[in-house]
Amino acid sequence: MKSLALEFDRSAGSLGRLPGGNRPEIALLGRSNVGKSSLLNCLAGRKRLARTSNTPGRTQALNFYTSSSFAVVDLPGYGYAKVPESVRRSWKSLVEGYLVKREALSAAVLILDARRVPSPLDALMLRWLRGRGIEYVVVVTKTDKMKRGELSRSLMTIGKELELDGDRIVTFSAKTGLGKDRMIGWFLEQGKK
Repeated sequence: MKSLALEFDRSAGSLGRLPGGNRPEIALLGRSNVGKSSLLNCLAGRKRLARTSNTPGRTQALNFYTSSSFAVVDLPGYGYAKVPESVRRSWKSLVEGYLVKREALSAAVLILDARRVPSPLDALMLRWLRGRGIEYVVVVTKTDKMKRGELSRSLMTIGKELELDGDRIVTFSAKTGLGKDRMIGWFLEQGKK
């Protein structure tokens, strides 16, 4: 598998701007600057499909990317971001409204940085997905920035902290392509549901 055929559809800064239709939507969730946009660019095989930045908080709306059978929704990151508190509150309302009310939401990718211990917000998001019965996978990014032993310890910590078995965790590197084929297969499978 080479890449997902995705095209940018729209950026929705309010729930009223969400697209219509009934194609399944897969949400990308995670802390600010965890690598959501880099993951998306890698899976699509395009460097600039989604905007990336070293500054946390650049994704400020729900960004929709569509394929023939599903849509991927890149959500603003939670946690630290260099934005005013009023902007952070508006994101919270937008993201919560989308997650709670969107009937097309069928699956989610919770993205974690391999170099960080899962935060209470990561654990809360995972509990919420489980409680709502939403299919999910946890993608651990930036694995190329760690030595093998460090990565192994990090994965054990993530699995233990979030009560995950190995089938739910995908190690990923946008730089090396590690985990790319597995994630493309997962997205295509979710798009058929």
